[in-house]
Amino acid sequence: METAKTVMEAGDLTSPATIRVWDPLVRVFHWSLVALFAFAFLTGDELKTPHEIAGYVIAGLIAFRVVWGLVGSRYARFSSFLYRPSTVAGFLRDTLRMKARRYLGHNPAGGLMVVALIAVIAVISLTGYMMTTDAWWGVGWVADLHEASAFAALGLVALHLGGVIVASFEQGENLVRAMVTGRKRAPGPEDVA
Repeated sequence: METAKTVMEAGDLTSPATIRVWDPLVRVFHWSLVALFAFAFLTGDELKTPHEIAGYVIAGLIAFRVVWGLVGSRYARFSSFLYRPSTVAGFLRDTLRMKARRYLGHNPAGGLMVVALIAVIAVISLTGYMMTTDAWWGVGWVADLHEASAFAALGLVALHLGGVIVASFEQGENLVRAMVTGRKRAPGPEDVA
């Protein structure tokens, strides 16, 4: 297992030391899901076959992320970012006051968002598949749930983006860049590793 010491890069006066947090598989999963969800959302009724193919790839990505959440790198594992509801509520209260602690991996709200997005996108994938089968094709509630889940996911994405903007501002750290490079500012004594 890697330690912070083995993956830390020294900083200087203009750029602080960094540490690798997001492994390449997490980053490829994240950006692939972003692109494929956007494509699938925008092509739902117009391009049936490409929409379905995107849905199958998304389902595969979700399955991969669940497995990687159990056996993956330190900050990819669910055990590193699933918190009690009281911890999430306390973190959100602190965020509203712009006094939330910095987390090296997902913060409590971010961890909850990961689980919520995985769950909603899994429902989208399942109902999308169901609509391609003889048993469920044309069943109204399946199509309604598929569409409602897609819009729920879009709402969660908007909340996620808002959270990333607030946390980036509050912590003085570009979280979008961190999800591209995999690196974040090295932890300080006040940070939660």
